[in-house]
Amino acid sequence: MTRRKIIRVLLLGCLSALGLGAAAPAPKIILVLGDSIAAGYGIDVTQAFPARIQEKIDAKGWNFKVVNAGQSGDTSAGGLGRMDWLLKNRVDVLVLELGANDGLRGVAAEVTKKNLQAIVDRTKAKYPKAKIVVAGMKVPPNMGRDYGRRFESIFPDLAKRNNAALVPFILDDVGGVEKLNLPDGIHPTAKGHEIVADNVWKVLEPTLRSLL
Repeated sequence: MTRRKIIRVLLLGCLSALGLGAAAPAPKIILVLGDSIAAGYGIDVTQAFPARIQEKIDAKGWNFKVVNAGQSGDTSAGGLGRMDWLLKNRVDVLVLELGANDGLRGVAAEVTKKNLQAIVDRTKAKYPKAKIVVAGMKVPPNMGRDYGRRFESIFPDLAKRNNAALVPFILDDVGGVEKLNLPDGIHPTAKGHEIVADNVWKVLEPTLRSLL
């Protein structure tokens, strides 16, 4: 063996020992299953809160990838119907941001809760170690006080039952604030999404840290 080949073998051995020659580990996957809020209705998807979450992750140098499965108009039933396809790829963290359209349509709170629980169950059945983050939502007062109370209780109940992290109200400091919403008064502007991302990050960040 020539001197050059000996040096090359030694160099490759050192790189291997240091882990420098190995491929980088695959990122852990954060699946955001949501409706028009996650989808970034009315703005560029790069300005929606899932993309803002990715920016926060990248700033920390953490190896996580956010997969945005937001779909405008989606309901809890619609999200459940998409789960088999979505779960074909690994999920390490599920951010469950569904239910708002159920509320606006007056779907029985018990039905919405059952659908959301089924989403969690299917995720856990496929990926038992997956962490769950539940995003809370509220409905407008015109839906009635009793319905509003039953609807809002879905999310803390779901989080408690599944030992999941809870974002109490994903639109906190955004909902009802005219300058932070599009002309429809429902969907956040790009600036509104920055606040939504902050609301989610307060809860998601400790969950991700536990997976490092």
